[in-house]
Amino acid sequence: MEEGDLAAGKSTAAERGAWVVFEDEAGQSITPPRARTWGRIGQTPVVRVRGRGSGRVSMAGMACYKPGERSRLIYAFREYRGRRGEPKGFGRREFRDLIVRARIQLGGPIVLVRDNVRLHLTAGVRAFIAANAEWLTVFQLPTCAPDLSPREGVWSLVKRDIGDLAAADLGQITRAVKRKLKTLQYRPEVIDGCLAGTSTAR
Repeated sequence: MEEGDLAAGKSTAAERGAWVVFEDEAGQSITPPRARTWGRIGQTPVVRVRGRGSGRVSMAGMACYKPGERSRLIYAFREYRGRRGEPKGFGRREFRDLIVRARIQLGGPIVLVRDNVRLHLTAGVRAFIAANAEWLTVFQLPTCAPDLSPREGVWSLVKRDIGDLAAADLGQITRAVKRKLKTLQYRPEVIDGCLAGTSTAR
């Protein structure tokens, strides 16, 4: 989605009385990330991790905006524990269900702004979009354009708070992610700030 496409998306939303919805996915592993910290001279700080097993929490979220309305955050997540045959992330059905849930909660048409990950380009997703064209319009972001999506700001807030968590198991990561996302749902001014920090709002 280039600058002209962004303007077209906003115009489409205004004409249809639609919500502009930015969708994106992210993940958080049970393995804590490497980070810098302070320590005494000559003494390397050591953080002991008591986590067991492996796994990952996949998150899909939508930052939703409409003039005159409180900004919304709609999300879903799933755990991946490495079991045989277990999906590693979101599939076409989960993505479809999230869009339908957004429409129900927002109570109106949606202009969906998304990236071009493989899931979004599958025939099943394209068929779903075509079948619901009366309330769903989709605009595609260009490759590697995090500055255009407020979802990146939301994920940054989530990961900042749980980045130092030395989790004992995957469930602890899931609970921390859920708690932070739920908190953000009740802070529309923060969701507004994530949009203001992108080139989309300029």
